[in-house]
Amino acid sequence: MSASDPSVVKRILEGFDPVKHGLSKDFLLTKLTAMKGCGCKVPRAVLLELLEGLDEGHGVKTDDEVGIGLDSCVIPLRHEGMFLVQTTDFFYPLIDDPYLMGRVTCANVLSDLYAMGVVSCDNMLMLLGVAKDLNDKERDVIVGQFMQGFKDAATFAGTKIRGGQTVRCPWLLLGGVGTSVVTQSEMSLVDAAQPGDVLVLTKPIGGQVAVNSYEWLKNGSERFTQLELDEKKVRKAFQQVCEQMTRLNINAARMLLKHGAHASTDVTGFGILGHADNLAKAQKAKVQFVIDTLPIIEYMDEISKRMLNGNGFNLFGGTSAETSGGLLVALSEDKAQQFVKDMEEIDGRPAWIIGRVERAADGADNGAVISEGYKVVSVPSPIH
Repeated sequence: MSASDPSVVKRILEGFDPVKHGLSKDFLLTKLTAMKGCGCKVPRAVLLELLEGLDEGHGVKTDDEVGIGLDSCVIPLRHEGMFLVQTTDFFYPLIDDPYLMGRVTCANVLSDLYAMGVVSCDNMLMLLGVAKDLNDKERDVIVGQFMQGFKDAATFAGTKIRGGQTVRCPWLLLGGVGTSVVTQSEMSLVDAAQPGDVLVLTKPIGGQVAVNSYEWLKNGSERFTQLELDEKKVRKAFQQVCEQMTRLNINAARMLLKHGAHASTDVTGFGILGHADNLAKAQKAKVQFVIDTLPIIEYMDEISKRMLNGNGFNLFGGTSAETSGGLLVALSEDKAQQFVKDMEEIDGRPAWIIGRVERAADGADNGAVISEGYKVVSVPSPIH
């Protein structure tokens, strides 16, 4: 079954009309924060330094425990053969439809489980910080719509929400917790990448460019005119990124198990290179991940090239933020083509082989790079 809900696609294409929901015609959810989506993260280098005191080493443990450093913590339980897999995530709104933001938030939380190959989520909690500047009408509409979207996405994923926390905040804060109890066979390997493996990506990048260029259009920013942007193409790209942010990575998780993936992560706030580097550092073997292809949402590469230094948001440098992005997977070369084919058949969306795993040079630490001769693949919108 496709991980994209047709009712969500319909809502994206129709667009959000605040008046229909009893809000003022100029109401914008994105004005309730100064930051957007996973772009709100603390810089990766700073975060890793701050986490040093919490974890004895990063990434995968020798006793089957995965701690701080990867997408979810994996803790062996006192019950033999059982593991607790848990993640939490929260961020600020990056689109104006509160219902769709609920779907995006839930998908983003679940993605951390899916990145570990965990297909079933046993329980979810919802985290909500309600902006203190909202009036009662706005609060009731936004919270109600967000909760409904979060719940619908959880139901679509086959799980339920059984609690959470709601508080008042200076900005609107959206998030949740996902928890599963699994056996070893219900998880994918995350630390077994080997030289000769290839890298697969299941959603294109360029989300930060798409969201911000649409903001410039929506708000009548001079930047939109200065960059001579195409309104139709910007709107189409924004619809495209909304669809992929709401689309679950559940089928990609199934493919991790089916094709025996050696390592995997999801691509979010640190960008394609940041998450590839995190994953490479967690591998047992001495490896370097080399990215040679960048699948980018159509027209977003052109916008980035028109910006400062020809690389707006550092899209081509690999650190442009994504929200509810795709899975980055390392697996043996002989299984990669079938992985891509299966993803296209099940989700009706493409996936790409974007690089390779090489042996790290003697004395070098594990890490990831984008090759100098990288290729850009422009990815058109799958929705109409």
